Amino acid sequence: MYYFFDTKPYTDMKDLVRLKTSLAEDMESILNDQIKIESNSSAKYLAMASWCAEKGFEKATTFFMTQADEERSHMLRIFNYIIERGGKAVSPEISNVRHEYDSLRELCETALEQEISVSNAINRVVEAARKTNDYATDNFMQWFVNEQIEEEAIARRIVELFEIIGEDGVGLFTIDKQIGQVREQHGN
Repeated sequence: MYYFFDTKPYTDMKDLVRLKTSLAEDMESILNDQIKIESNSSAKYLAMASWCAEKGFEKATTFFMTQADEERSHMLRIFNYIIERGGKAVSPEISNVRHEYDSLRELCETALEQEISVSNAINRVVEAARKTNDYATDNFMQWFVNEQIEEEAIARRIVELFEIIGEDGVGLFTIDKQIGQVREQHGN
């Protein structure tokens, strides 16, 4: 039998462990789901970088390698937050990562869809935090909300390059060069 400050007996170890955290179990679960989403994004961007390298798109390769690193850092940021709040962060399994694309355009459109999907997932975390009055998690997630505005804008701009430049002639070469500069143009 275990006792805590008020001498109330705790016979269930799970109850005692939950006392170590102010992070609700449901919120911990939602944040662990977001860890998996961020990790999955990192794996997808690595696969995209590999595809670009195979096809000779040097700047796009570098861009997607950087994206993979960024997504991993997002995952670790949430992972560390859970730990700091006394919760249990879970290292996710990743499977079914797509490695083949029909074109650079399709790959870039998929990247934009991925960023929109991540934004929607982050919004769900914020919504859950607000519903449960978890002000710390709501505050923590605001960085991600702002980050996703930028990430979507960058991915959207890259997709727009295909319409502006076109894919004929040196178009793909020019698009590849521009992909390398889009992040800089957005102040990152």
